[in-house]
Amino acid sequence: MIQTVCPELKSIREKVEAGARLSLDDGLLLYDPATPLHEVGELANLVRENKNGNVAFYNINTHLNPTNVCVYRCIFCAFRADLRDKKGYVMSDEQILARGQEAVENGCTEMHIVGGLHHQKNYEWYVNIIRILHNAYPNLHLKAWTGVEINWFEFLTKKSVQEILLELKEAGLGSMPGGGAEIFHPEVRDKICEHKSDATKWLEIHRTAHENDIKTNCTMLYGHIENDYHRVDHLIRLRDLQDRTGGFQTFIPLAFHPENTGLAELKKPSSIMDLRTIAISRLMLDNIPHIKAYWIMLGIETAQTALAYGADDLDGTVRHELIYHDAGATTPEILSVPRIRELIKEAGRDPIERDTLYHHVSRNAANEWQVATD
Repeated sequence: MIQTVCPELKSIREKVEAGARLSLDDGLLLYDPATPLHEVGELANLVRENKNGNVAFYNINTHLNPTNVCVYRCIFCAFRADLRDKKGYVMSDEQILARGQEAVENGCTEMHIVGGLHHQKNYEWYVNIIRILHNAYPNLHLKAWTGVEINWFEFLTKKSVQEILLELKEAGLGSMPGGGAEIFHPEVRDKICEHKSDATKWLEIHRTAHENDIKTNCTMLYGHIENDYHRVDHLIRLRDLQDRTGGFQTFIPLAFHPENTGLAELKKPSSIMDLRTIAISRLMLDNIPHIKAYWIMLGIETAQTALAYGADDLDGTVRHELIYHDAGATTPEILSVPRIRELIKEAGRDPIERDTLYHHVSRNAANEWQVATD
């Protein structure tokens, strides 16, 4: 039993120990700077260990961003480019397949595919990316296209979300990432990404994915113009959908990097805010199995520390990540498996390689992998 020093935390501690759900007011109290971070972390760690024991997951993965040309102009994004911008690019089929070959040769089990919404590329171009990769590398799990991209495909095709998702699934889509959620509350969303799909649409898309046996992740972009209420409201909306579908696998809090964006005057979130948000996410999202400490955005040291603050996943090797490095992330562009396992062990956790769907992965001496049967 955890003994809290902060008297205001007593009722929250009792709820956590009883497995009861926390309220919006509880979440706001946890975000109060006067609430000791170490006590919030201890409570989150209790939940983390009850759900996942001493395990910390990682995977061997690569990113693919087929284009950075984008019709939207979200003020928090440093990745996008205009059509005639000198930094704009579009990858060819040959380049995409070469990326797939590189992934397979390096033992990747997953390719994470997101990018810009290129207004001169039709829907079939996006489907074709999935199809050619799946046909060439059928064992590579393709986690592709955020809810924002699916919404764009709706606009291009006038098809329903379900039709689009089933076509992508037939082409080889394995699951969906959680990007594009940003902050759901319109007070914030209308200012940082006014033309993108709103909260209702994003949640509808993920609900439809879950109803068609497509697992997804979910995210929250924090540390910009939102406040405590907006963050807790966001978590509760995710929790409500998970109650209905059970389709979210993991939640990834995304720390905002302001460099090279329209919000460059802001300071990036502190490590204290990062750890508090990780911990509160674990406490509020009682029905989502995993919380990821995405080392690309948090930094390696903070991500490692987060394994004691509610997180049970460090993501993976992350080859070719562009979006957050364009926004000023100074983390390495890739971590080796030995380094990831070392970080996990240093944190006192047991490293377990997983695939995208959280099956344990085993490897032989030749680095050939299979889903573990134990």
